[in-house]
Amino acid sequence: MRFAFLLLFLTLPAAADERRSGYEDMRAETRAMQDDDLANPGMLAVMEGEALWQSYGCAKCHATMKGVAARYPAMDARKGLLNLEQRINVCRTERQHASPLPYESRELLALTAYVGNQSKGLPIEPDPTAKAQLDRGKEAFYRRQGQVNLACANCHEQNAAKRLAGSVIPQAHPTGYPLYRLEWQAIGSLQRRLRNCLAGIRAEVPAYGAPELVELELFLMWRARGMKLETPAVRP
Repeated sequence: MRFAFLLLFLTLPAAADERRSGYEDMRAETRAMQDDDLANPGMLAVMEGEALWQSYGCAKCHATMKGVAARYPAMDARKGLLNLEQRINVCRTERQHASPLPYESRELLALTAYVGNQSKGLPIEPDPTAKAQLDRGKEAFYRRQGQVNLACANCHEQNAAKRLAGSVIPQAHPTGYPLYRLEWQAIGSLQRRLRNCLAGIRAEVPAYGAPELVELELFLMWRARGMKLETPAVRP
């Protein structure tokens, strides 16, 4: 019943044949908000992240983080596959002997936004060594799950560029995370968005940082390889 209900809301403009950022599907005023650093609310997190970067002493080791966000999630020789949030926390716990920052905390989002913003405009280049993790992320993207029995691909490939309840269905390229979502009235991580989607199809929702979510992040970044980062993006 739920699946049939969703289909009732799908309208049929021409599906996109080429990869496109969600930016291209937004209204002109939302695109203008993202394009103007003075109007983009996500830039507040970037500025806060820069201040934290200095106060936490990160700058003592890292002169620049340009290009780093374009490569994550990435393999760590000891920890396995890590996303950018996890990499920041590994640095805090092992190098600074500080407590890890909670997922979706203001501080962790700010630091991630600051690091991500330094790679804005650079092409996404996912870690080529994480083959097994990439394969598992791909399997998760195409696997039907939840009470609604949907896979990520059902919406974001088969029905991309159509409309669901008046909103354009994006191709799900994670080019702008962490991003400011108007629905949230806040900045949020890719994992927050993935968990929202899983809850929406009434599937089991893994905890933040769960390996299966990081592997799905990796596959989504692989799908977006070569596309340019927009951090912090603005979305409806």
